[in-house]
Amino acid sequence: QFQLAESGGDLVQPGGSLRLACVGSELTFNSYAIGWFRQAPGQVREGVSCIGPGGETTAYATSVKGRFTISKDIAGNAVYLQMNSLQPKDTGTYYCAAAETRRDCERGEIKVWGKGTLVTVSL
Repeated sequence: QFQLAESGGDLVQPGGSLRLACVGSELTFNSYAIGWFRQAPGQVREGVSCIGPGGETTAYATSVKGRFTISKDIAGNAVYLQMNSLQPKDTGTYYCAAAETRRDCERGEIKVWGKGTLVTVSL
C-alpha cells in the first residue's frame, strides 16, 4: 500500500526556519501531485501548498506566500517544504498528501494522507 512519511517537525522560535520532508514508499510517488496541509489545535485542517507531479507547478496559501517554498526531488521520491520567518500562527500538525493532479490537491481531493509531523513556533 502506498504510504507517505513526514519528518522535520520541531519546536522553533518565531522568525526561525524549518524544512519538512515527505517521502513516498513507491516509485509511483512521482506520478502524484503532493501537498502539505496543516491543522492547528481546535482548528480545521487547511491547505498550505501543492506541487504538480513533475514538480514544475506550485501553489501556496496566501498566508504562507513568500515565506514557504515547496520543492520535489524526483530521484529521491521526496517533497520538501522550506518554511522561513515562522510565526506562532504556523503552529500545527503538518500533513503530507498525494492527489491525482495539482488542482485536485488544491481542492483537497486527496488519495493518500501521511500521519503528520508537529511544528511548534514559540518562545
